[in-house]
Amino acid sequence: MTIAVSSPTTTARRTLAVCGGAHALHDGFTDLLNVLYPLLQSQFGLSYGAIGALKTCYSGAMATGQIPSGLLAERFGGVRILALGTLMIAGGYALAGLSGSLYGVIAGLILAGIGASTQHPIGSSLVAAAYHGPRSRTALGTYNFTGDVGKVLLPALFALVAAALGWQQALVVMAALAVVGAGIIIASLKPIVMHGKAEPSKAVAGQDRPWAYWLLFSIHIADDLVRTGFLIFLPFLLRNKGADLPTIGLGLSLLFAGGAAGKLVMGWVGQKLGVVPSVLLTEIATTLLILAALPLPLDYALLLLPAVGLMLNGTSSVLYGTIPEFVSPERRTKAFAVFYTGGSVAGATGPLLFGLLGDLIGLTTALVAVSCVALTTVPMVWALRPAFADD
Repeated sequence: MTIAVSSPTTTARRTLAVCGGAHALHDGFTDLLNVLYPLLQSQFGLSYGAIGALKTCYSGAMATGQIPSGLLAERFGGVRILALGTLMIAGGYALAGLSGSLYGVIAGLILAGIGASTQHPIGSSLVAAAYHGPRSRTALGTYNFTGDVGKVLLPALFALVAAALGWQQALVVMAALAVVGAGIIIASLKPIVMHGKAEPSKAVAGQDRPWAYWLLFSIHIADDLVRTGFLIFLPFLLRNKGADLPTIGLGLSLLFAGGAAGKLVMGWVGQKLGVVPSVLLTEIATTLLILAALPLPLDYALLLLPAVGLMLNGTSSVLYGTIPEFVSPERRTKAFAVFYTGGSVAGATGPLLFGLLGDLIGLTTALVAVSCVALTTVPMVWALRPAFADD
């Protein structure tokens, strides 16, 4: 691929803005499904395990498509594949909404999941290629933050539209929004070198340290299991506390607003304290805050959700921003794709396993188990210390 004729600063800013907007849309489209699941449970009489299986359909398709998306982007251009993926989300949501059947929903979720697989590996690689040197970590942190903007806005919007028109019509509205997003991507984002080879002397050096990368990967898997497990149960927890549909949407928005703040706050904390102390802080606090939310009445649980989101999502900025330090520039597209694929696999399998666990032991006890998974990261984070001592 080639770089468009314009100043590097202009190109970099435009790349970050458009990729950030795509991140907001794709993450918002993914997480509004957490509002949809209780509606599907009521209409089709589904168990927690069945709800987890629906989540697996979407996340499994997204996991399967991430590495192929990176390869297709290298051959046909990241902009084209990203726009095509956004159109596939539109097609999947339109199919699910217009069919109104459970099988139509399943087919739509699979199609939308394949489309959603394009965004993370392509968007992060484009941003990493556009920003060189120390700016790379900051740019990736900003890109990561934009996803939470979509998580705040789109679930709340979907809940309001679904409350007014029904879930089928709300999915069609989201499909139309995805079409608009695809048009903006293809019209405004210029081609750019995917691997940052245009300025190798300015790129982050990134020594290849596979053992550190795979430790980081394992921490990411556990962190994603906690996040997806909590998200699959949160709407049902709020409903059991007496929340109606708009309130459930509000609760998710509060959680994601805290998560968005966590991306920024923990990025700053990570610079001040270092990666190891900051990740230990977020993971231990995640366990304690989830446990604290379980017995609270609805109003107090809603007030606590931003703090839960801050810790639950704050870890990811530190993890994503650290990848370039352990991977050489020419390997980063694949490294990002593998990293995000691992998270998607965790997102696909975790809800199904936790859903089955919820059917067996109940919602509250399953959430206790989810919270304790965060503690499994502690020894892995501690083992990562020598990687930073080498710098």
